Amino acid sequence: MATEVHQGQATAKGYEVGFRSVEREFPEPVGLPVEGSLPAWLSGSVVRSGPAKFEAGGRSVRHWFDGLALLDRFAISDGRVTYSSRMLQSGAYRAAAERGEISYQEFATDPCRSLFKRFVSAFSPRPTDNANVNVAPDGHNWVAMTETPMQVEFDPSTLETAGVRRYDDGMKVHHASAHPHHDAGRRELLSYATAYGPRSRYQLFRLPDGSRTRERYAGTSVGEPCYMHSFALTERHAILTDQPLTVNPLALLLSGRPFIENFGWKDGRGTRFLVFDRGDGRQVGTFEAEPFFVFHHVNAFERGGEIVIDACAYDDSGIVEALYMERLRAGEAPPTPRVRRYRINLASGRIEREAEFDPALELPRIDYRRRNGLDYRFVWGASARDAESSWFDQIAKLDVKTGESMTWREDGCHPGEPVLVRRPESDPESEDEGVILSVVLDARRESSFLVVLDAGTMEELARAEAPLRLPPGFHAQFGRAFV
Repeated sequence: MATEVHQGQATAKGYEVGFRSVEREFPEPVGLPVEGSLPAWLSGSVVRSGPAKFEAGGRSVRHWFDGLALLDRFAISDGRVTYSSRMLQSGAYRAAAERGEISYQEFATDPCRSLFKRFVSAFSPRPTDNANVNVAPDGHNWVAMTETPMQVEFDPSTLETAGVRRYDDGMKVHHASAHPHHDAGRRELLSYATAYGPRSRYQLFRLPDGSRTRERYAGTSVGEPCYMHSFALTERHAILTDQPLTVNPLALLLSGRPFIENFGWKDGRGTRFLVFDRGDGRQVGTFEAEPFFVFHHVNAFERGGEIVIDACAYDDSGIVEALYMERLRAGEAPPTPRVRRYRINLASGRIEREAEFDPALELPRIDYRRRNGLDYRFVWGASARDAESSWFDQIAKLDVKTGESMTWREDGCHPGEPVLVRRPESDPESEDEGVILSVVLDARRESSFLVVLDAGTMEELARAEAPLRLPPGFHAQFGRAFV
């Protein structure tokens, strides 16, 4: 059963207006008009990183994932909201601004280079530091992240770039996740990385709070590594989803093609869950399901000798091709995934696909501080009413215990990732006492706003109009320590 909260009138304009470059920054916070009533307890900031500049020197990047990163911040305090933004001063951004051309190889965009420069760069690759995927607190500062090992530190209060984060462990990393997990009980950050070579390797590592030394605790060699964007974690296990979008590492070195275009979908190969013990690093097993593709895992937990994994699953990797700028700007709607549940029996080695939930949902958020790696009930995400022909046009709340859902939508509007903010002193057992915050593109008016929803009822409480149109983004975090 689904419940819908809906408002607004129909519009002819589409989401493609969002894929135009942002031309203005707001380094000093500006006050925003607020409609409705913000909860008195809501105080803190939503900080985001996302692709926002898509051209350099008259040439457009080829893929949504390649837009130059903008940091922005909606600060909420005493019923008021301010907005500020700065372009991330990465090497990729500075080079584009100074030279008037795309100078770093991105996910699917290659710089304009001569044959000689292509040959030289193959043996001295320069990973991009265009950290446009996610942000997270890391030690005493915050970092913006992408899928290369080049994380960029910044000040979450001023959004000023501090520089590339340096580690002192010598760990070999070529491709990394922008979705680390933080274990508050053990006071450590957990993530994984891939090292390419004659025998490539998946590496799981931990980073103690405040440290700059990553500690590898598990891993495995692999002949043809896959593309992985995120991973799953339980109290006792880490799970890598080894999907059939794979690469010959030699092709990455010699092909001259952008990163993702070296990968290909392997027909007939299933998607494998590689399960590792977080304690001793032992690989517990490999469990193969039908082929599917996933960017984002929702959650994983252990129950009666089994591991339960929920992921936003696509039937194949067609979503990657669907996010090329040419197709997005033409209004071609990309496919949308369903939350799919798998159950792994560690004793028998059996894996079963237990359920697939409606509605279509991506960019999932749960109550991570209390439920990450544990049994849970609610997930929120950007969603599409018509999974076959629509960009995300609603925010959905899914109850994975009952299969019921609730949605908020407004015609002509396209929400981004929902961010859950718990109400202080709420019931520790409750997962939806608080608010949902999301930055919404209003395609009708070519503008954007921050919407505040009641996390329990999905009813709109307030909205704050941004001073510009913001492109669809990826991920955001909420911080109470700075406003």
